[in-house]
Amino acid sequence: MKKPTGPIPGVTGVDHFGVTVPDLEEARAFFVDVLGCEYLYSLGPFQHDDHWMSEHLGVDDDTVMRRLHFFSLAGRAVFEVFAYEAAGRRTVPPRNSDVGGHHVALYVTDLDAAVAHLRALGVTVMGDPTASRGPSEGQRWVYFRSPWGMQFELVSYPGGKAFDRAGRRTGED
Repeated sequence: MKKPTGPIPGVTGVDHFGVTVPDLEEARAFFVDVLGCEYLYSLGPFQHDDHWMSEHLGVDDDTVMRRLHFFSLAGRAVFEVFAYEAAGRRTVPPRNSDVGGHHVALYVTDLDAAVAHLRALGVTVMGDPTASRGPSEGQRWVYFRSPWGMQFELVSYPGGKAFDRAGRRTGED
């Protein structure tokens, strides 16, 4: 039998992002009051007396998922926010340079106003906005942290990026 090649059939977009947090109420306040998400609903708790947790979620079998909340942002992207109880769990978020490191980038129409707002709220903004070069020229961005240390990014390119203006071909890798 021939091994299949190519992308997953039928993929049409991103459905949701899953995030594990230490405190669901703190996370709810951040997602709603800072990011502007709409709270949708909650599920849980979930635990099993067999191998379901390791088989389906990749966590230890004695892990308990206490609760999870679902949020939408601008009627589109959905965040699935988990609170787990697990022996030996790591409580320090990975850095971007660590395997599994990550961030979530949010588009804003006015980067300077958004950064000023985050700072007024007491949110940790990591440096000042940076202007991109090369294929991303025309974009400005800055990272910020959630209360539990997860990195988020604000990006803005109201006039488009060089990549888009060049018909998605810039000659640079």
